[in-house]
Amino acid sequence: MNAPQDVSDALARLRALQAADLPVHGGRTLAYVYDSGLPDVDRIGREAVAAYAGSNGLDPTAFPSLLRMENDLVGFALGLLDGPESAVGTVTSGGTESVLLAVQAARDAHPEVTEPRMVLPATAHAAFHKAAHYFGVEPVLVPVGAGFAADVAATEAAVDEARHRTVLVVGSAPSYAHGVVDPVTELAAIAAARGIRCHVDACIGGWVLPYAARLGRDVPPWTFAVDGVTSISVDLHKYGYAPKGTSLLLHRTPELRRPQFFASAAWPGYTMLNSTMQSTKSGGPLAGAWAVVESLGDTGYELLSRQVFEAVDAIVAGAADIAGVSVLVPPQSTLVALVTDDSCDAFTVCDEMAARGWYVQPQMSYAGTPPTVHLSVSAATGAHVAELLAALRDSVAAAQGSGPVSVDPDVVAFIEALDPHALTDDDFDGLLTASGLVADGADGLALPDRMAGVNALLDVASPSMREALLVAFLDRLSRPHRR
Repeated sequence: MNAPQDVSDALARLRALQAADLPVHGGRTLAYVYDSGLPDVDRIGREAVAAYAGSNGLDPTAFPSLLRMENDLVGFALGLLDGPESAVGTVTSGGTESVLLAVQAARDAHPEVTEPRMVLPATAHAAFHKAAHYFGVEPVLVPVGAGFAADVAATEAAVDEARHRTVLVVGSAPSYAHGVVDPVTELAAIAAARGIRCHVDACIGGWVLPYAARLGRDVPPWTFAVDGVTSISVDLHKYGYAPKGTSLLLHRTPELRRPQFFASAAWPGYTMLNSTMQSTKSGGPLAGAWAVVESLGDTGYELLSRQVFEAVDAIVAGAADIAGVSVLVPPQSTLVALVTDDSCDAFTVCDEMAARGWYVQPQMSYAGTPPTVHLSVSAATGAHVAELLAALRDSVAAAQGSGPVSVDPDVVAFIEALDPHALTDDDFDGLLTASGLVADGADGLALPDRMAGVNALLDVASPSMREALLVAFLDRLSRPHRR
């Protein structure tokens, strides 16, 4: 048996590997991570995760402390979201799992419906499309209006088109791409009048919008205070500033939640009983979330919310003074979408921001809306808004100097001639090479330092072709290292 390697060596290698990742602290990464800017809060979360890393959330009777922490977190959230006394909830691994379970529960509540469907705005998170794919629930997309909120009349028409098959109506608080809260009051009324569930995806805004309202900001109603809202998803690892791996799925009543649970005694082992999609699951993320929420409390979250909204307001005001870029739609939460004029392009602006030490997320064009620069603003960004705006001003100027990025017409023609549903491995390799994601003839990836050209190519591809190309990219990316 080989002797174990030196632990300190493994940790040193781990730190070396992590050096290539985006920074998770400092407020300069405006996607994927949410930073409170409070080192003690981060430390408490990490220590709690480590303390419970070996605990197993499979059986709450074996680890009652996990059950206690879960019920505490649900209770805190229901207090924020106007939950009635009957309301219940479950901790999940993230927003996608919360959405998946909301759709699964809506489907399984109506086993008599053989071809279930759900009605959702076109701006709803892609996790609903994933749920549709996994669970066989047809997604019926409803257009949004000029302000990027769900069209109420179109939603009602879509529901009534096949009312007997519709099991769920969806709204966002807010939508990820644009930071807009859907008209939940009207959407929930449509659903309630027809005996249909209404889920509000508040994964991004659920832990911050209640404080926005408390601070006097104009927030449309969306919580359980709205009649007809039957479930809400809200992430703890976003504006709860907890370690990654925790979200909440809340239901108005236990009866609404019951189809979410899974039990099986149809085998000779222990009777499987699960509240989420996972069976065995580390207690670490749950303990980390509990420790952070207990440490910050209501007062701490109100203070962090005040800081993040001050940062949002300053970014919106500062962007208005930068020629070439503007805010696509006034944000109702902590998400800002910037659009460029014809003097430059969003993808180059993102590259220029990265060169200046800021990660902002490029978003592709969709349904007539041009590409955008997406910012998920955290409390930690507040202290650096002046630097961010200076970097944005310089980035836009540099993008204007180089001019909008373009795609070779021959490459566009090559992509348009392919059927994304009938691509061969050779087609995939040609696409990856044409896109710049791999070098011609290379065995592995050869990502360029600047991604504007790649993103521009993805942007001209149809959504189905874009999906096929990125699946091929992920396949090539995910290959084993053999020793």
